[in-house]
Amino acid sequence: MYILKFGGSSLATSERIKLVAKTIQEHLEKDAVISVFSAFGGVTNDLLTMAELASKEDLRYKEVLEKTEKRHLDVVRELLPVTAQSGILSKVKNQFNRLETLYEGVYLLNELSDKTRHVISGFGEILSSMIIAEYFKSLNLDSLFTDSRKLIVCKNTNEKVVVNYEVTNKNITDFFQEHKADFYIVPGFVAKNDQGVPTTLGRGGSDFTAAIIAGALDLNKVYIYTDVNGMFTANPNLVPQAYSLNHISYEEAMELSHFGAKVLYPPTLQPLLDKNIEIHIKNTFEPEAPGTIISKSSKKNFRWVTGITHIDSIKLLNIEGSGMVGIPGFSKRFFEVLFQEHINVVLITQASSEHSICIAVKADEAEKAKEALDESFDAEIAFKKIKPVEIEDDVSIIALVGDRMKSHHGLSGKMFSALGNNNINIRAIAQGSSERNISAVIAKKDVTKALNTLHEQFFEVPSKELNLFITGVGNVGSKLLDQLKKQETYLLDKLRLKVRVLAVSNSRKMYFDEDGIDLGNWQKLLETGEQADKKLFFKRVKQFNLRNSIFVDNTASAEISGWYKDYLANSISVVTCNKIACADAFENYENLQNLAREYGASFLYETNVGAGLPIIDTLQNLMASGDRIKKIQAVLSGSLNFVFNNYNATDPFYKVVETAMKEGYTEPDPKIDLSGVDVARKILILARESGHQLELEDIERDDFLSAESLNSETNNKFFELLKRDEPEFQNLYRDAEKENAELKYVAQLEDGKARVGLQKVHEHHPFANLSGSDNIVLFFTDRYPEQPLIVKGAGAGAEVTASGIFADIIRIGKK
Repeated sequence: MYILKFGGSSLATSERIKLVAKTIQEHLEKDAVISVFSAFGGVTNDLLTMAELASKEDLRYKEVLEKTEKRHLDVVRELLPVTAQSGILSKVKNQFNRLETLYEGVYLLNELSDKTRHVISGFGEILSSMIIAEYFKSLNLDSLFTDSRKLIVCKNTNEKVVVNYEVTNKNITDFFQEHKADFYIVPGFVAKNDQGVPTTLGRGGSDFTAAIIAGALDLNKVYIYTDVNGMFTANPNLVPQAYSLNHISYEEAMELSHFGAKVLYPPTLQPLLDKNIEIHIKNTFEPEAPGTIISKSSKKNFRWVTGITHIDSIKLLNIEGSGMVGIPGFSKRFFEVLFQEHINVVLITQASSEHSICIAVKADEAEKAKEALDESFDAEIAFKKIKPVEIEDDVSIIALVGDRMKSHHGLSGKMFSALGNNNINIRAIAQGSSERNISAVIAKKDVTKALNTLHEQFFEVPSKELNLFITGVGNVGSKLLDQLKKQETYLLDKLRLKVRVLAVSNSRKMYFDEDGIDLGNWQKLLETGEQADKKLFFKRVKQFNLRNSIFVDNTASAEISGWYKDYLANSISVVTCNKIACADAFENYENLQNLAREYGASFLYETNVGAGLPIIDTLQNLMASGDRIKKIQAVLSGSLNFVFNNYNATDPFYKVVETAMKEGYTEPDPKIDLSGVDVARKILILARESGHQLELEDIERDDFLSAESLNSETNNKFFELLKRDEPEFQNLYRDAEKENAELKYVAQLEDGKARVGLQKVHEHHPFANLSGSDNIVLFFTDRYPEQPLIVKGAGAGAEVTASGIFADIIRIGKK
């Protein structure tokens, strides 16, 4: 004999009921079937909503009642031929007449007792089972309907169910011995108490009904049909990568269902454990899918952790004070108060100093618990031996569950490390001695991020998801997006990095997509976006609250760099080619470094100095290994190097600058490059990375441009002045040519002092013969005193700058 239970989602429409009938008929081909039915999807909620409205003298309950009745009558008309409808339509209307009478009583008394609530909430299962029974009769099946209130006897107080198994098992065995049929139809959820008054088995109790019957009849299996393919490694609505588990143990299922896995009602396991009756959780809409088998052992699982789950509707209660320390019986008093108030404790943690006790309870019981505890300990509170109970809301519990966790070391370390690296603060921790469960209380807003972080850590092929929010999609930004698209497969296959771009922005528009932006179509998508707003951009990134979030700044905007501190303070890493932040006041530069360390975020700016060249990384490695910088000499402006490599006093200087500007070697305002400010910022950054507390005004600068051209307000005016000053540029070139030297704009740091300016470089110097826009840096250190460590290569251009930003993103991924 088979026993099948179908949940409300499987019975939401007449079409779904027909699908259920097909599944039942397939089982009937093999043996007799007992089928337990929930109410039609959403009906139990509607029944209780109506009761609440009636208790508040809100006549809207009648509208809901009318709609609910119509829904059931419509299902009858859709399922049954006209000739078979009259009898069941009469029965359905009779049930709704009884419901209407109950609601009228609640309305008139302005009171809704637990007893009335249980009676009302059970009507959904009775109605659905009656209708389905008539439907199967119309299919000419040998079916028998029985009211489970005649079989199951229980005591139900404050949502806590105690089944009288001695009486219940006898009722069930007697009934099935006396009544023979191919197909038995039983309403789930409903029962009666010792006085014969209708009651229920608690929300989700239809699972429990099937388990009670299976246990009484010593069946081998219980089939629970629902709308998902079994129990998952995590909630698939919150963790898209979650997958169904093929096999778990009773204990694992109990832990997962207790901590929020909605697929199985926790008490369901009670009648099955001792008899080793398997539970098969199946999908009504994909019956061929394997689903999940729950049995005594989960040895088929190869992972240490079986699942991750969470509970949302909880609050923390904390009691603390010196009056608790070393006082025998304090905990007994504490928990006795909660017992007397019928308050269930979800999680307990106590400091080893005995100075505090922290518990988690259902959110709707927190105030009641606080009042009872404060009243019980009023004397201690009055004498300030303990503080009044504090309630903390907006929290959730997340839990790792698995039978094999106890035989594997370091799981809790991995769990807390993964959460900490994503700025998820843990308020309380609990771990049972069985080591089957590690629970932590976190902020409710962090639940999705925490579940995804832990799922990535424990269940996915070792890989890391990086979530990018990119502002600035001009020359550099567009090249970066091209590179990300091109390397997507390589990053996943070779480096185990899944890089997603969730936002792009320019000065006009910004576009967000939490599922990831199609990098083959980002330009068109951006045009459909909303008006760019830096504050709103940050707010959205923060609201997404995703693990491994990275803000990428490809602009030269001082305003955007001012937001770095906010991103870092929210554990959002920052990657930037924008030099302004690192060349700002030393206090601000140091603050950004401290924020990155404090909040576990990365602040990377390799491209601030040499585009794609590993200059800062090299310097940081030298410093970290204990070397000391004695002197740095460098050609750090790819744009200035390009200009002076191509200027030969034949073509005018302004023409060479125009070419550099068109090819992307200069900023949109070329004065930033030609004034030497850009180079001064770069040597300032290297000085700070070397341990010197310099400001930008401390950098000595030798200008080769006239003051008038440096102060010009527009590019047109600037180029006019370059034309006027052409003789000066020619003189500079001719003087160098006479000495068989080249003109290079050089930056130098020595003895804590830095300067930048145009210099003549002779043919044997390492700076000679630099081609195109190449940069070069000479590091003279204690380890490299005579022959410097040299970093040389392309130091400007959108492609190489984008590659430098890309490299910083990869560094974060490998962290």
